[in-house]
Amino acid sequence: MRAEEEPRDRVWERRTELPLFYASLVFMAGYAVRVLATDTEHIWQDVAAVAILVTWGCFLADFLIRLVLSGEKPRRFVRRHWLDAVVVLLPTLRPLRLVKVHDAIRAKGRRPRRSLYPRVITYAGLTSVLLGFSGSLGIYHSERTDPASPIQTFGDSAWCVVQTLTTVGYGDVAPVTPTGRVIAVGLMVCGLALLGAVTGAFSSWLIQVFREEDEEGGEGTPGNGRFPGSPR
Repeated sequence: MRAEEEPRDRVWERRTELPLFYASLVFMAGYAVRVLATDTEHIWQDVAAVAILVTWGCFLADFLIRLVLSGEKPRRFVRRHWLDAVVVLLPTLRPLRLVKVHDAIRAKGRRPRRSLYPRVITYAGLTSVLLGFSGSLGIYHSERTDPASPIQTFGDSAWCVVQTLTTVGYGDVAPVTPTGRVIAVGLMVCGLALLGAVTGAFSSWLIQVFREEDEEGGEGTPGNGRFPGSPR
């Protein structure tokens, strides 16, 4: 009996995930040059603009090819792959796909996959760093031209993003432009989701550890006078 063949769009996605992730890093580098290196020669600004356009074209072409290979109607495909559609419109959100990329990298290296909970914590940490950097660029780009905004340097923008992602919100710096506030709202949502993922994964990992210790020799069971992890 022949094994069921993998759908063509899944094969394409698996083979292009790593190259597109590297393309997203090029996109982010080009965007950073456009935002931060405003005093450099025009040639570097032009190179950065070309890099942004080329990588964005790669994302758009990938989405359209997957749509054709899937054989689905566009509306249904977009509903099933809404994050990919958002990434095409806003390539700086590409770090949100880091989970699949990390698995692909480890599969290429033929290393055993980590257990679920450390992986979730690792993914959330890496995603927070990349998302925070891209969010800082976006807020700084939209706020620096407004004289009423307290965010006038990239450092101010990074500090604002750290407060937003961690849901601390000191209130000393906050975006005032509509674009900056939309970015901040998106970072709030992502920050809550990432914080919930890390907290839930860590709590589940602790429960699993205690349960395994309970099963080994009956530690922590009623009547034996010992708690999980206590010496015998």
